Amino acid sequence: MNNIETIFLGIVQGLTEFLPVSSSGHLVIFEKVIGLKEPEILLDASLHLGTLIAVCIYFRNDLVNMVTELWSFVLPGSKKQDVAGPNAHLALMVVLGSVPTAIIGLLFKDSLEKAFGSLFLVGIMLMITGTIVGITRLIPKSHNTAMRVGPLIALAVGTVQGLAIMPGISRSGSTIVCALLLGLNRELAGRFSFLLAIPAIVGAVILQLDADAIHRVGPLPLILGLVSSGIIGFLALKLLMGIVKKGLFYYFAPYCWGVGLLTLYFS
Repeated sequence: MNNIETIFLGIVQGLTEFLPVSSSGHLVIFEKVIGLKEPEILLDASLHLGTLIAVCIYFRNDLVNMVTELWSFVLPGSKKQDVAGPNAHLALMVVLGSVPTAIIGLLFKDSLEKAFGSLFLVGIMLMITGTIVGITRLIPKSHNTAMRVGPLIALAVGTVQGLAIMPGISRSGSTIVCALLLGLNRELAGRFSFLLAIPAIVGAVILQLDADAIHRVGPLPLILGLVSSGIIGFLALKLLMGIVKKGLFYYFAPYCWGVGLLTLYFS
């Protein structure tokens, strides 16, 4: 791959990772358009790492508070808190929600990687994503009042995140919609979705570390893709959090349906 192609894929990743339109699905489509004979899973992981950095920067205050409060809760000593505070509780729910994600990812890693080459499957999954985000049009604002992530919500959202590894299924879209359906506050649903993505992306990148793949792609394209996806991803994340708070998630349904139909037609 040349540097321009990698930067382009980084921009696509940054735009689509947080908007509920499936970054993995769009990467498969554009990789086919560019003419890659085989999708490089490591390249996809590198682009996801760029958006991971964007998440960490955007939610840096949350992460600092979560780590600080969790540390004071588990640290032995006289000043240890008896009950986990809200930030420590959120950190524990992120850990709990990551368990089903990890199990699904490890059990179905090989079969899911094969799916990254199927345009037809991507088209079907994009249609499903459109339906998922379209459901939010039917959720009344009065339904989303829960201000605390419980264990059942964490496990449910974590399970959905694991299933969203399938290219064409939006991770952000499916996890946020799951949280909304379970009554979580809109802003908290968005925060929890992206905080939960951090360990998932880290795990995916570790699993895809491959010296041969780095040699095939080249270190410079990987770095350029990471930087471009990180910058664009940060801007897209700011946009999406505003959309979630306003309850306008369903605006993306027609786009997913349209791209899904086009993908099915040309596949």
